[in-house]
Amino acid sequence: MKLKLALAALALSATTVQAQTIVDIAAGDERFTTLVAAVTAAGLAETLAGPGPFTVYAPVNDAFAALPAGTVDTLLKPENKGQLTDVLLYHVDDRNLPAAGIPNGSTTFKPLLTSQRLCITKGADGVTIADGTGEVANVIIADIQASNGVIHVIDKVLLPGQRPACH
Repeated sequence: MKLKLALAALALSATTVQAQTIVDIAAGDERFTTLVAAVTAAGLAETLAGPGPFTVYAPVNDAFAALPAGTVDTLLKPENKGQLTDVLLYHVDDRNLPAAGIPNGSTTFKPLLTSQRLCITKGADGVTIADGTGEVANVIIADIQASNGVIHVIDKVLLPGQRPACH
């Protein structure tokens, strides 16, 4: 009888625990403190905590640190909110796109920053993402599941630019 009660209590507690959103996961992970600060400064936290679905290509703190000196501080200033928002929206797709859903080879994807494109390449060595500057980020952790989508952790901040996504 005690075992049945314990199992029933465990089952009940498992169903009452809310699944974490993309924002919850990022906010709870020290590798994303710069990303969380940027999302908050841009006013996008509420959106990314919404129902989605979203795929977020989430740069780690080291990726932001690798940007030219002063870039992050400049982007976080209130007068640069539009530019910061564009950079962040470049990291978000409005679909739930797990790694298994990325086709082999190079494919052009349209992020929420609809004026730009990303070139995502999937091969034997993993997944890379080329941005509008021609630079390439590596997906270092794929498929962190959230209640409203998926996070793929990347090692570079994606920046809009003039280069075609896939060439």
